[in-house]
Amino acid sequence: MLFSEVIRQYDWAEMGAEIAAKTAADVEIALGQAARGRMTIEDFKALVSPAAAAPAYLERMAALSREVTQKRFGKTIQFYIPLYLSNECTNHCIYCGFNHENKFSRVTLSDAQIMEEAEVLKRMGYEHLLLLTGESPRKVGVDYIEHAMQLLSPHFAQLSLEVFPMDTDEYARLCQSGLHAVYVYQETYHEKRYGFYHPAGKKADFAWRVNSQDRLGMAQVHKIGLGALLGLEDWRTEAYAMAMHLRHLQKHYWRSKYAIAFPRMRPHAGGYEPDYPLTDKEFVQMIWAFRLFDPDLEMSMTTRESPEFRNHMVSLGITSISAGSKTDPGGYSHPGTETAQFDVNDDRSPVEMKRMVEAQGYEVVWKDWDRVYDFGR
Repeated sequence: MLFSEVIRQYDWAEMGAEIAAKTAADVEIALGQAARGRMTIEDFKALVSPAAAAPAYLERMAALSREVTQKRFGKTIQFYIPLYLSNECTNHCIYCGFNHENKFSRVTLSDAQIMEEAEVLKRMGYEHLLLLTGESPRKVGVDYIEHAMQLLSPHFAQLSLEVFPMDTDEYARLCQSGLHAVYVYQETYHEKRYGFYHPAGKKADFAWRVNSQDRLGMAQVHKIGLGALLGLEDWRTEAYAMAMHLRHLQKHYWRSKYAIAFPRMRPHAGGYEPDYPLTDKEFVQMIWAFRLFDPDLEMSMTTRESPEFRNHMVSLGITSISAGSKTDPGGYSHPGTETAQFDVNDDRSPVEMKRMVEAQGYEVVWKDWDRVYDFGR
């Protein structure tokens, strides 16, 4: 059974009502289960509920999150950086700066431009690249992405993707070129509202997108990433849907590792304003609930967040972080373009971020994998 069949068995409003109905007693039970490493999906609902937002519960969740993360990952933070290869896009997502209707220069990097970007990123110290494009399979398809990976693979330890959803055979093909991980964000799991946000383009197909991770699992991709764009719909219900999605994937594709990211909406071309903005308090509640739900889950935080917020989260559940990010193709070697997907909030350099992380007693990890360990792949 694919996840589209699973999620369609649930009503969005009923899911939200179940979360809202959780009581302080349910939160106490969930925290007890978390301390024993035995949380269920019902416990997760309790930890993202309004009842768990009480200051005393958030303090306990924060302490447990720190303890669980250090036990599983040690006092380390992995550094990665996004590399935008293209801003070509055929979709009409109303919240995105790459929206096909937004009028700005469309850029797809040539081989020389890709390597020019790579040279800058190597000087920064990076070994883990997250390659991104808009969704334009005809102009920036699997052939282009495979070629870009082959150019970059000899120079970097890890290559991950955040591009358009592909079929299983295409994912398996990219594994042969050094693919380490793929992140596909559902944006929202609320299918009845999904069409409003995605009125045209391939991305308008809810089932095709929500089943991307199933296809990744079938292709035996090493690490599978998921998430929702926070601000589109009620965050508590989105979190519950993501937790269900995670458990579905782990049950069926247990050979893969899993990661989750927490993108909050940022200003961009087009100026869409979210209907459900998250406060920092709500945001940390969600992050800590996921950490306690799955101690092995890798969790990342991007430069969408403020310096102050990211400083505090280093020791409270996050395992990877970006620094010095640009969200426009060619932005590292030629800064100052007007083709960014969104504005970054934390523009500190990798050196500044490294100092901040080390000041908290944590070690920065630039590389935690080598292809010599890719047995059978």
